[in-house]
Amino acid sequence: MWIRENKLLFLLIVLLLAFGFAFYYFVDPLSNNFIIKCPFKAVTGLDCPGCGSQRAIHELLHGNFRKAFSYNPLFIIALPYAFVGILFEWFSLKYKFPKTRKILFGKNAIYIVATVIIAFFILRNF
Repeated sequence: MWIRENKLLFLLIVLLLAFGFAFYYFVDPLSNNFIIKCPFKAVTGLDCPGCGSQRAIHELLHGNFRKAFSYNPLFIIALPYAFVGILFEWFSLKYKFPKTRKILFGKNAIYIVATVIIAFFILRNF
């Protein structure tokens, strides 16, 4: 199991996540100039696929799921997918469920995810 082999790294990841969650809980990205703005949007005026994710995290941590979804629906939909990917890696589920891993994270899945991201970018801007 990945966690047993990398206890220090796992602890560091957990601490960084806790700090990040605390930061985004207390700091509103809309009213704070300390938060880094999207350079892609600054240059082009278009929303990148990640635009709104910081605001969505802030709203999720406050339990405002609808508002979080309105800021970046793709980010909210992608969270469970990313969580499953982390579980597969950390708990060595990729060896227990290789077919499921291939379906969710194989070559075809990469093409599908890339297509969804590109479609989201186009639909949100045009």
